[in-house]
Amino acid sequence: MKAYIYPGQGAQFVGMGLDLYEKYPLAQKMFESANGILGFSITDLMFEGTAEDLKETKVTQPAIFLHSVILGKIMGDSFAPDMVAGHSLGEFSALVANGTLSFEDALMLVSQRALAMQKACELQPGTMAAVLGLEDAIVEKICAEIAGIVVPANYNCPGQLVISGEVAAINEACDRLKEAGARRALVLPVGGAFHSPLMEPAREELAAAIKNTVFSVPSCPVYQNVTTTAVTDPDEIKENLIAQLTAPVKWTQSVQQMIADGATHFTEIGPGKVLQGLVKKIHPAAETQSANLD
Repeated sequence: MKAYIYPGQGAQFVGMGLDLYEKYPLAQKMFESANGILGFSITDLMFEGTAEDLKETKVTQPAIFLHSVILGKIMGDSFAPDMVAGHSLGEFSALVANGTLSFEDALMLVSQRALAMQKACELQPGTMAAVLGLEDAIVEKICAEIAGIVVPANYNCPGQLVISGEVAAINEACDRLKEAGARRALVLPVGGAFHSPLMEPAREELAAAIKNTVFSVPSCPVYQNVTTTAVTDPDEIKENLIAQLTAPVKWTQSVQQMIADGATHFTEIGPGKVLQGLVKKIHPAAETQSANLD
């Protein structure tokens, strides 16, 4: 069975999508439509902007979403997932892939999500840190023992977990995790404490937008970050998508569940190859590839 997987924030690069825009009329049409929906020229920032421009959450999220979704549309008849999943932001791309959301509605939600997250970051500064070489249970225990807000945010693959929370609490956690034997505990250059309780204002803002958006019955199941299981009920998909902003991204568990449900091939649709690497670490026997346009 074929699983299509979609990357999240961090996969962006300068010039992303330009080759698609120049080569495929459908891509050009979708990019131009996106400029209109967003109210600014995201194509200028993607094709000619700086790495700094692309790092801004309100630009990064729509940019990665557009690259992923447009790439999938160009694949035409060869685009045939049996199941889909996305890492954090990538879940929106996955929901367009399986027909739950229209391109336009999903782009609007991604834009609103990015702006709400940016606002939440300004309201209450926070950060994230990558923890390498420790068991999840040890990381969870140490986070729970620290006075401030610090929680596991991304379960990326065995031995690689990202924590999120208040700056002082993250720094304390890093020290404690290194003492406990972590190979690395490294603060990341991110704008805020994503997938933590500090994102509650963004979750509330996004919840209203999601509730007012039409979610259709999907063509295949989505394995959502929050539950890690196959979901096909539109109302359930909505609830999980709302919960996602303050809940951890359970990528390891999602991939394990997809494999248990019969996934043998994983195709990463969007910029970069990060997810292919994580899948290989979770299940070395899995076959992985990037989207193929040939």
